[in-house]
Amino acid sequence: MSHTERTERSGIAGLDARDLLVLAGFVVGVNAVGAAPSLVAGADTSWIEEPWFFPPTIAFPVVWTLLFTLMGVALFLIWRRGAGRRDVKIALGAFAVQMALNVAWTPVFFGLQAPGPGLAIILALWVAIVATIAAFDRVDRRAAALLAPYLAWVTFAAVLNYAIWRLSG
Repeated sequence: MSHTERTERSGIAGLDARDLLVLAGFVVGVNAVGAAPSLVAGADTSWIEEPWFFPPTIAFPVVWTLLFTLMGVALFLIWRRGAGRRDVKIALGAFAVQMALNVAWTPVFFGLQAPGPGLAIILALWVAIVATIAAFDRVDRRAAALLAPYLAWVTFAAVLNYAIWRLSG
């Protein structure tokens, strides 16, 4: 039985030291890319008229760290199936598109203080996440499932973004 077959059968628990380092690299990498816009644009909410369901400010970094971690694990599961495979390339491309949209939202919403354009980006992000989940599902069902909480949070964030846009207009 090959290393890949052994690892696929045993799941994450069966990873060797090299695989664990690569997995950690994916998790740290996705967290770094995901957090970078807030370091540049900030996350000042003083200008926002908050709707009644606005979560406590501490929820955002906690939730995003968890979600980016799950995304890193999902990305690793896809990548290790073989980056040369057509279905893997499509899944990686879909991930890159949704991540670019994710990264674009913060500087627009917070940096420009523009909830309207932010809403347009987050709606495009939502569609891109659905497409990414579909592409991941064709490669590894577990990886697709790991993105479900991300889709749920972005759905909530889109509703929140809409409410802020309505209150600001």
